[in-house]
Amino acid sequence: MTLNWHDLNFYYHPIFMEHLSGLRHPENPDRLRIIIQLLQDKGVWGQLQIKTPPAAELKWIETNHHLHYISHVRSTCEEAPAILDGGDTLVTEHSYEAALHAAGACLAGVDDLMAGEVKSVFCAVRPPGHHAEYAEAMGFCLFNNVAIAARYAIDRYSLQRVFILDWDVHQGNGTHHSFYQMSEVFFCSIHQWPLYPGIGTADESGRGIGRGYTLNIPLEAGAGDEIYIRVLQEQVIPAMHHYRPDLLIISAGFDAHTDDPLADMNVSTEGFREMTRMLRREMQTLNGGKILSVLEGGYNHINLAESVLAHLEALVEAPEG
Repeated sequence: MTLNWHDLNFYYHPIFMEHLSGLRHPENPDRLRIIIQLLQDKGVWGQLQIKTPPAAELKWIETNHHLHYISHVRSTCEEAPAILDGGDTLVTEHSYEAALHAAGACLAGVDDLMAGEVKSVFCAVRPPGHHAEYAEAMGFCLFNNVAIAARYAIDRYSLQRVFILDWDVHQGNGTHHSFYQMSEVFFCSIHQWPLYPGIGTADESGRGIGRGYTLNIPLEAGAGDEIYIRVLQEQVIPAMHHYRPDLLIISAGFDAHTDDPLADMNVSTEGFREMTRMLRREMQTLNGGKILSVLEGGYNHINLAESVLAHLEALVEAPEG
């Protein structure tokens, strides 16, 4: 198997390790630390085009979040450690800075793809983003990285069709709400049901001009590779083929893995590899590529790292034949 690592940019910033450093929390720095360690052990790290993202300009954060909420995140981090949402979304001194660089990685990734520099980008970011609402932190998320990236692609590059696939085991409520009344973004979520955050039924399909541009695929606990691959074959890929996106953004949570402690699904590491292959093949037939993949959940560190590696390898596999 030939791997064309030059076709992928990998975004990472040391500030991501400072978010929640020293605290006991499922979304902790070891998630990234073990990913990087595995990539180094497998000899991949030295082959990757590793790029350090800038902090996102506030004007781009404001496209998806209320200015007062952004200020609230910043001021709460200055008083850290603190709870941002009254629940389980904690922040420490450097969390605001980390969140700006996480969003910045996604914006820079869009730039790379639109410039034709690479065919795929993976953003190894913390904090994650897909639960973050317009004016509310939720589920370990501060700013909605993928939503900000999609709005940036539309505003900066005049894209008219962005497809977001969220395969994190938890439905991406923040992203769902960001685009529920828009046709420029098709949002698709595959998630365990019932499970946090408690939305994402099959009949939630958009409103107004956005009707038909949200596809929620709730699955019962225990679903594994066979079901996920069938869902991609029968629902996701046909939706992509019909929509013909200019850009695919993957909310790449790996907590549907069979050994993840926060959910009850049975996707294997190889299942994530095959899902990635299917999406890459479809995007190649549509426009030659353009995949932005952004880390979300995944809380068994070993399985997370192995799944990320499989995902990256599938993104850069040389075409068969």
